[in-house]
Parts: sequence; C-alpha cells; structure tokens
Amino acid sequence: MNSILQNKVYLFLICLLLGILTSFSLPPYNLFFINFLTLPLLLYILVNYVNKKTISFFVGWVFGFGYFISNLYWITNSLTFDVNFKLIIPFALILIPLFLGIFYGLVTFLCNFFNLKNKISSILLFSVFFGGIEFLRSFIFGGFPWNLVVFSLSNNLPTLQILSYVGTYSLNLLSITIFLLPIILFFKYKTLTKFFIFSLSLILLIINFLYGNFIIKNFEKKKYDYLSSIIRVISPNIPIERFLSNQNAEININELISLSDPHKLKKTIFIYPEGIITSIYFKDLKFFKKIFKENYNINHIVILGISSINQNKIYNSLVTLNNESELLYKYNKNKLVPFGEFLPFENFLKKIGLKKITQGYQSFSADDKREILEINQLKFVPLICYEIIYSGKINPNKNYYDFILNISEDGWFGKTIGPQQHLSHSIFRSIEEGKNVLRSTNNGISAFVNPKGQIIKQISEKGYFDVNKIKRVDKTYFAEHGNKIFFYFVLIYTTFIVILKIRENK
Repeated sequence: MNSILQNKVYLFLICLLLGILTSFSLPPYNLFFINFLTLPLLLYILVNYVNKKTISFFVGWVFGFGYFISNLYWITNSLTFDVNFKLIIPFALILIPLFLGIFYGLVTFLCNFFNLKNKISSILLFSVFFGGIEFLRSFIFGGFPWNLVVFSLSNNLPTLQILSYVGTYSLNLLSITIFLLPIILFFKYKTLTKFFIFSLSLILLIINFLYGNFIIKNFEKKKYDYLSSIIRVISPNIPIERFLSNQNAEININELISLSDPHKLKKTIFIYPEGIITSIYFKDLKFFKKIFKENYNINHIVILGISSINQNKIYNSLVTLNNESELLYKYNKNKLVPFGEFLPFENFLKKIGLKKITQGYQSFSADDKREILEINQLKFVPLICYEIIYSGKINPNKNYYDFILNISEDGWFGKTIGPQQHLSHSIFRSIEEGKNVLRSTNNGISAFVNPKGQIIKQISEKGYFDVNKIKRVDKTYFAEHGNKIFFYFVLIYTTFIVILKIRENK
C-alpha cells in the first residue's frame, strides 16, 4: 500500500475515487456513513504521503473534481435546450468541477503549511480549513453553497435540529470533524486515549440525537393554527420546451387556471412557480384581465413568477395579483444565477455570440430589497429558485413572518438528481429559521416543509396540494444571530488548535 501511495499517479487516482465515493453521501442517496471512510482516508494521505505544497494542492483538487463531477453533472442538462450551447456541454461537464475543485485544493494546500502530524490538532486544522473554505465557496463569485458535506445528513432530522441554534455552516464544520474521527485509529495514542475520544464523541452525538428527537416529538404535540385562507401550491409540470418556443401565453394561463381549480366561495391563495408564463412580461398581464375576472373572484389571490421591466432593466420577479390581474406586491430576485440569468463580462461574451441559458441576450438585473409579503393576515418571505440555498439573511429586517415562499423552475435539471438536491435546501432553511416552507416548482418537487424539516406534502407530477393549517415555533437563535455564529465556532476551533500545537511542540 505504501508503494502505491508513493506513486503520484496512483495517489491522484485514489483521491479521485475518494471524491466520487463521497458524493454518494449526498441527496438523493444519503449514504452519509461513506464519509467516515473517505474523509479520514483523504486526511491520512495528506498527513503521511504528501510533503510538497504543490502536490498537496493537487490532492484536494483531484478529490474535489471527483466529488463535483459526480454530483453536479446535471448542470449540463440546462445546455441541451439551445443548439448554441450543445457544443460546450463536454467542456462545462469538465470545467465546472475543475473550478469548484480548486476550493478543496486550497483546503489541502493550506493544511500542508502547518506540518500535519498524526495528532488531534490535524483533525481540527483540516476541519476548520474545510469548513472555512466551504463557507467561502458559498459567497465568493456570487456564491454556490450547493452540496456542502453536511447535506449528507438531510434524512437525519433529529441530528439536524441543532441547526436552529448554529446554522448550516457551523454544523457543516462540526460534521466534518465527526466524519474525520476514525483516523484516530491510525494515530499513536494510547488505547485508553482513543477510547476516551471515541466515547466522548459518541456521547455527544447521542445527546444531540436524543435532543433532536425530543424537540420533534414535542413539536408534533403542538396544536395546529388554522389559516385565514387556503394556500394552494400548484405543480404544473409544463414541459420547459414549450416555454422556449414562445408558445401563446394565453394557452399557458388557461392551462394553469384549469389545473388549479378555483372555488368561488373559498378564500384561496394560488402559488404558481417561477417564470411560469414566459414570452410576456408583467406589463402584458393587463391583456388577460378578462381571463382573470372570468375564473377568479375577490376571494382569490394569485402569486406567480414572471419577468418584469423597469427603466430598461429586466427582473426575475414574483408578483401578487388580484382577480383583475392588478398588482398588489412585487419582489425582484436578489441573487441571480451566473450564466443562467446573467452573463459575467456580458459586453465581451455577447460579441462572440454567447448568451445566458434562459431566454434572450440581455441579462437580468438583481435587486437588493426583500420585503415581507402580507396576504389575509399571513406573512411570507419570498425566495426565487436557488435563493433558497443561501443560509442566513433570509429575513434581513428580522420582521415576524409565517412562511418561507420559494418558487422555482426546475425543468433545467431534467430527469436528474438536481431536483432532489434542490429540495434538501428547504429542509435546512426551515429548521434554521423555524418556519414553514412552501415550495412551488415547475418540473421539480413542490413541497410543504414544517419548521422541523419534515416534508408534510410533496408532489412531483402535475397537480396541486392545499395547506390550511400549520404549526408554529418561536424565533430561532440562528434566525436572530445569523452566520456570525460560524465565526464563533472558528474562533473556538482556532483556540484549541493553538493549545494543542503548543503542547505538541513541548
């Protein structure tokens, strides 16, 4: 084995394999126990077989490439709808994982500076760099916090309840540490020391699990609050190819109305997905006033995603309309998808014929406001598409609200694992914020998620579901303090690392 790992080709192949295997810990597979093997082996290789800083970078880079190419391959599906993009599919399949792998290369590169040994300090050091870089990945260049290591715990709701206190990035840091613990078996500690470390870790894990289970059971005993209106979440499953062909908007509107089955006597809030009526802008909805009046009445409120124009800027918007298609509320998306909704270096790339994946050559503009939407005494925080993937700053003004409202078009993912991964973020946001999540998607998974991350209702086929009662919880500690909690954890880790390093050098 030693001779194999000393060969650089075999070394990188093993790191690639470890990255690929680690990806199966994530949704929809959720084989989280794989991390107890792959992450310790990666650190073991770094400690014992990597001496040069350049080599250390490539160890992490190759691991990251394997990790991302096997869990983000679905991104290239969005390039299949436009003939202009099909030629770059092979390049995107390779280049995106190569770019994201750089972040993990930085982890192993930085670790190499600190003379890693077979000591506990190496576990903490690797964890804090890994967790810190994953945090950085979530914000730099617009941010892409997709498939953090902690998402491997998506199905373990008792373990996740601590999110309401520490948030995603802190739990990600703690999870990395826990997954690395098996490497202690290779450390030259006394058996009693190893037993103590494992026992303490196991006790803490059991306590967290029991606490989470207790929290969930207590929540299940809470009484329902009945809502002033029925909330009807629509899953149209209209093929995305129809939108790209600029089909008559009236056909789409009539199909949506027919599917949602409005009842004249029931107060109902209809929630339709992101960009569900394409080829027209918000200003054009006035031409469909007759259709709205014929099918909706004063008891009905419509929420939908549509493009809007203001001062020659195009926005991906969520709007609230009455039964005469009059505007009651509008939210413009804050976080845009690079290459999907806007082109970085747009002026240059347009000259060589490139455009964003969604329709049209002009990029969407980002807004910087997110105001609470209030309908019939119910309050919503709107999030469009992948805005749901960002931890913290959901409700920047910290005003009271009832629901996180997420509308999305997941047709870009196709029949891949992308929609399941997208849904998993709703679980994390619901627990962090202590809020019910309403999610309406086209060609994805529409869902109702309660404040404990339990998926109460979901639908992936054409249809709808109703929500008329919810359970509420108090504002969470994380909702109040946000991601600064992560920096407290980094400080604690750093303190322990310094103490341990001082002891090791004596």
